[in-house]
Amino acid sequence: MKPIRPLVEHRDVVVVDIAASVAQAARLMSDRQVGAVPVIDGERVAGIFTERDVLSRVVAAGVNPAATPVSAVMSTALVVADIGDGHETCLRRMQQSHVRHLLVLREGRLAGILSMRDLLALEIDERDEAINLLNAYVHYIPADLTPTRT
Repeated sequence: MKPIRPLVEHRDVVVVDIAASVAQAARLMSDRQVGAVPVIDGERVAGIFTERDVLSRVVAAGVNPAATPVSAVMSTALVVADIGDGHETCLRRMQQSHVRHLLVLREGRLAGILSMRDLLALEIDERDEAINLLNAYVHYIPADLTPTRT
């Protein structure tokens, strides 16, 4: 099981302030090509704003994105992981919670955010490594160990 630390440590974390409008948050998400952003109130994580929130709580509800603060439509039931957790633990947590983004904390503070795609890519890499090792084992041809006569 691979740790998630390397996935998070060297990434910029795109966040939005709790007072930002939905339109500002959506533009930021579009510009940075991310599907979710943590919503920050000072140094505290107050919620997460996702593409699903845009669709269900803004567009479908007929809410004005320019006049609505992200705090009014963000998700507040946060699903989090610790930076020391393994990717399988995180995948399981996301599947059980029916979410596609996971906030990663280090000592209670935001360290990053991972998507289901990030974790599945890590899972595929791990499986590819296992397959390669098994193929090498199956196709291993031992050296000829019979003594040679001279």
